[in-house]
Amino acid sequence: MAMTDRLLNTKEAAQFLGVSKAFLERDRWAGARVPFIKVGSRAVRYRLSDLNDYIEKQVRLSTSQVA
Repeated sequence: MAMTDRLLNTKEAAQFLGVSKAFLERDRWAGARVPFIKVGSRAVRYRLSDLNDYIEKQVRLSTSQVA
């Protein structure tokens, strides 16, 4: 497994993104802008490569720029 394919739990992913665990939990409930993986019936994991892709998609040149 490549280092960018490492799986992070919600706490680790939140720390990596600089957001709260609650932000990621709400995001999953509301439609998941941040991609996640369901492992088994309860475990949620985030691929490091997906988190990096998510960050790249958030880059803006102006505060008025729409996502």
